[in-house]
Amino acid sequence: MEERPPGNGGAHHGEPSVGAVHTHAHGPATPVSAHLRRIIAAVLIPFGVAVVVGLVVLWPGGVPAHQRTGVGFDQQTQRGKVTRVVEVPCSDVNPADTGTCQQDTVEVTTGKDTGRTFTVSVHPTELRRYSVGEEVILTYAPDAPPDIQYTVVDVDRDTPIALLAGLFAVAVLVVGRWRGLTALIALAISFAVLSLFILPAILHGSDPLLVAVVGASAIMLIALYLCHGLSARTSVAVLGTLISLVLIGVLGLVFTSWAHLTGNTSEETGLIHDLYPNIEIRGLLLAGFIIGSLGVLDDVTVTQTSAVWELKQADPTMSARRLYSAGVRIGRDHIASTVNTLVLAYAGAALPLLLLFSIAQRDFVSVATSELVSEEIARTLVGSIGLVASVPVTTVLAALIAAADHPDSAPRAAAGLRRRGRRHRRQNGGADRT
Repeated sequence: MEERPPGNGGAHHGEPSVGAVHTHAHGPATPVSAHLRRIIAAVLIPFGVAVVVGLVVLWPGGVPAHQRTGVGFDQQTQRGKVTRVVEVPCSDVNPADTGTCQQDTVEVTTGKDTGRTFTVSVHPTELRRYSVGEEVILTYAPDAPPDIQYTVVDVDRDTPIALLAGLFAVAVLVVGRWRGLTALIALAISFAVLSLFILPAILHGSDPLLVAVVGASAIMLIALYLCHGLSARTSVAVLGTLISLVLIGVLGLVFTSWAHLTGNTSEETGLIHDLYPNIEIRGLLLAGFIIGSLGVLDDVTVTQTSAVWELKQADPTMSARRLYSAGVRIGRDHIASTVNTLVLAYAGAALPLLLLFSIAQRDFVSVATSELVSEEIARTLVGSIGLVASVPVTTVLAALIAAADHPDSAPRAAAGLRRRGRRHRRQNGGADRT
């Protein structure tokens, strides 16, 4: 893509604007000057090197082994299939029960006991019912008596979830095309960093906050540059995201300490602490703040930098002040919807918990200040503050860089644009004004 001049290239009123002559606002970002490229590189290259060093130093080399407890998610699992379903009086299972129960025969389909069958009884009050041929998930307790070693705990959802994931990928590719493909690749890399680095490193006892910062930074660099290209525009989005993540980390550290939030508010965190006592649970909470905010931050910072760059290309005479004012007006609309989305997303995830508090008829203040709910409130508000701050921070960076840029080939590009404008007017019968 050709470089655009920082000014209007000497065009008089009535001449085609630069944007009208070269209308590829949706294409690659306009190159910036070598001076600005050096400044951006001086900031981001050391940061990138620090992220790589952090990955190397903290790399866990796999999930650490532990002794199985057989509790919760720490149970061994196998797969099975329902081969027979019959209805029997519940009194046959438990003399004190009434009604009709379902008695299912289940065959183990994986592991050393493949082909073994056992029966389970389903009471009419249970929500989940099984059908013949249905694939199920089994827990296996090797130390238990043979007749109770296997238990059905869930259904096998591999096929519907895989189909849904396939539909998602197709939708992204059809609408996004090449950008959609890079987005899917970035998503796969994000999951890889999460599963191969962040989670095992935390389990190995590394500081969860430090691991989250390094991992989130790696995800941010890979995702942004892969999806949006290696350009000054993307680099500004990276800087804006980085500053906002630092703010989220600092606010999270201050308020979790001040509000005495321990992070140990669920059975899962309690089990993790029992299995790996070296894990710092409060650090795990802070790590969740950062990772949970990263995806939304990327969206906001990329939108703001793109808006400022498009404004500059549409009117190359715009000053940094005007670019900032116009960019922030766009950002306000984005923030209004994004913050609401963030709050509702957390509320939706905690809906069963909120219902329990409602049933208990506890007043709003006591519910909101309980540790279980305060964690979610802190997560939401800290993330939202970082999100709101990312708009002015990213916009001012983009405005300053876009307004101060003087591409090395600006005189030559301006002359070329003026020649094209005169040729365009001659072809349309207009007078060639110089």
